[in-house]
Amino acid sequence: LKSTFCLLRDGQAILSQHLGDLGDAATYLDYRRALALYLSLFDHAPEALVVDMHPEYLSTKLGRERAAEEDREIEEVQHHHAHVAACLAENGVPLDTTPVLGIALDGLGFGPDGTLWGGEFLRADYLGYERLGHLPRVAMPGGDQVVRQPWRSAFAHLDATLGWERVRRENGGLEFVGSLEAKPLATLAAMTAKGVNSPLSSSCGRLFDAIAAIAGVCRDGVSYEGQAAIELEALVEARALADTEGYPITLRPGAEGPATVDFAPMWRAVLEDLGRGAPAGVVAARFHRGFADAVVAMARHLLEREGARLARTVALSGGTFQNALLLETVGHALEAEGLTVLTHAQVPANDGGVSLGQAAVVAARLIRARQGPRGEVTTCA
Repeated sequence: LKSTFCLLRDGQAILSQHLGDLGDAATYLDYRRALALYLSLFDHAPEALVVDMHPEYLSTKLGRERAAEEDREIEEVQHHHAHVAACLAENGVPLDTTPVLGIALDGLGFGPDGTLWGGEFLRADYLGYERLGHLPRVAMPGGDQVVRQPWRSAFAHLDATLGWERVRRENGGLEFVGSLEAKPLATLAAMTAKGVNSPLSSSCGRLFDAIAAIAGVCRDGVSYEGQAAIELEALVEARALADTEGYPITLRPGAEGPATVDFAPMWRAVLEDLGRGAPAGVVAARFHRGFADAVVAMARHLLEREGARLARTVALSGGTFQNALLLETVGHALEAEGLTVLTHAQVPANDGGVSLGQAAVVAARLIRARQGPRGEVTTCA
């Protein structure tokens, strides 16, 4: 949806302009023309081509086609690893550095476990990553339709966390509940139960959509990507945010796996607020405050748990961090704990910056592959 490409050579990265949604035929044609133009202008003959792991991205398919036609190496980079790597590269973090805690929050990206990721806490450097924590996985009934109709995310989150029948029974008088009762909820519940067109996702973007829909923002549909989250942020008065009591979100440490959180206390509090007639602005403010607190609590927990395996550095990336309230609240809280916080300034935090991260990751792989066990450089003539 926010495609760019990146040419990397001799330590210089040239990131293209925003080219847009490759699902549009004219945009895809422009993407190919722009790529050919840049390759010609900069006399660029790539040693390797790099693509996202998602097999259905048109950019991934194009990269594979070109690699086959030109007999070039093809590399894959996981979406959220690329986000963090882009942040590291923009901030000049060197190759040989202790891994940082990368927090990548966005709509979605393909994960190696076959689910859609989108709320990720990674131990990461350029060469690799480890998933230390994530937001809970929730079904997306209807697949891409969830992105266009936020009420689907609201139903999916409430059903997965509290159970829709309980929500309907205990909160049947709420306007929001009544509006969803007119939707094909039985069909969605059956799809989710059977795993039909209902992929699991830890998406942060869909969480924001769910809150927006419950608060009455863009409930039935959006006219542009990210609209629900943008309008939800706009409801919050920035000066009042620091004095707002956030919704409770419980940390689940994950003794033998990635840490996650429990949103059940938050959803109960949201429904209680609506029952008291709280305006949408109050719900939006309490959500931003509570979610920011949960992100910071997760970061603190993981840094303590990992100890020397992580630098005292946190990299914030992904489209959700275009939300200024969230970025500033999380960033300031982490800095107050003595941490170095890396953010984006020149490169987009959203998917427009992913191509830079992809290039940086594979450049690091190629450099390391040419080094011997003690760092000696191996050349082939």
